[in-house]
Amino acid sequence: MSLTLKIVTPERVAYEAVIDSITAMTADGEITILPGHAALVSALRPGEAKVRIGADESFLALSTGFLQVRPDNEVVILADHAERMEELELEAVKAAKERAKALMEEKRHVDDVAFASAAALMERELAREKVALRRHHGRTPRIESQP
Repeated sequence: MSLTLKIVTPERVAYEAVIDSITAMTADGEITILPGHAALVSALRPGEAKVRIGADESFLALSTGFLQVRPDNEVVILADHAERMEELELEAVKAAKERAKALMEEKRHVDDVAFASAAALMERELAREKVALRRHHGRTPRIESQP
């Protein structure tokens, strides 16, 4: 038995395949979906998604959005942003993370809404960095948490 996975962003279909499992970060924590999983709708948190097909694993950086498991072994992820590991360039991701960090510092004592937005951007960049480092180093990286 298998799952049909479709990951969609406002710009494109980022990933579509028949898979064995997917692990993603939801608002309630990390979840792994296997064939036969109960129907579910959950909010996504920025993080790494791991897709397994047989012995092969693929990794994606996902931002906020929603994950839906349908009764017919179909998983649909609607994400604000989704990037496959091979699409991420480590230096560009590190630069984006530094810009997000600077924005957080700039907004820290000015505006709570702007600071929250900057913090969400930082969370997204940390997820992208984790996946980019996995590509660069070929293993699960350790990422230092940000303030």
